[in-house]
Amino acid sequence: MAALDLEEQEQLSAIKAWWNQWGNAITWAVIVVSAVIIGQQAWNWYNRDQSVKASAVYDALQEAALAGNLKKTREAAGELTEHYAGSPYAALGALLSAKVHVENSDTKTARAQLEWVKDKAPEEVLRDLARLRLAYVLIEEQSFDDALKLLDGKPDASLEARFFEARGDLHLMRDQLEDARKAYQSALDKLDADIKASGEGSSLAQQSYRGVVEIKLDAVGGKQ
Repeated sequence: MAALDLEEQEQLSAIKAWWNQWGNAITWAVIVVSAVIIGQQAWNWYNRDQSVKASAVYDALQEAALAGNLKKTREAAGELTEHYAGSPYAALGALLSAKVHVENSDTKTARAQLEWVKDKAPEEVLRDLARLRLAYVLIEEQSFDDALKLLDGKPDASLEARFFEARGDLHLMRDQLEDARKAYQSALDKLDADIKASGEGSSLAQQSYRGVVEIKLDAVGGKQ
């Protein structure tokens, strides 16, 4: 029995020595892992909660936009960009609000909202869409050089044809007909490639848009 007690004492001493060396590190590792798990759960809950709230604000923005209420549209867009900037609803809300304000000749507000999307939207395609729309606002204001800078650089593939078309529109406004023709031709080539890739899945919208670009190309000299 005494030998067994001695063996137990030795085991106990070994455990204590091991704990003195490693116990503190293990305790902190457990705390860190637990914190990460709890943090992930809290973050997921927060994101779901934020998404629901942002969705409600976006719905209100849509209603205000349809009613033509610029004040409520602007306020809802501001709430989204201020409190839910990480949500896709913020960028979509700002784009919709900008559209409504352009239609009501308030390009100052529209430009501010498009600038926000261009700089802050989480998805590249939304940033590129804001660049495109902002360029058209500048073209309407005859700020051609600034608009051209926005159209530089390769956009998301889904918007390439529209960027070419926008360059064509800009050159047309500046009476640069050959440059406009080349840009429209590039837009048409990209559309034809997209339609070919889609095959039987090509949409009526794609075909209709192609027709619009072809009309513009014909107006400045057509294919050469």
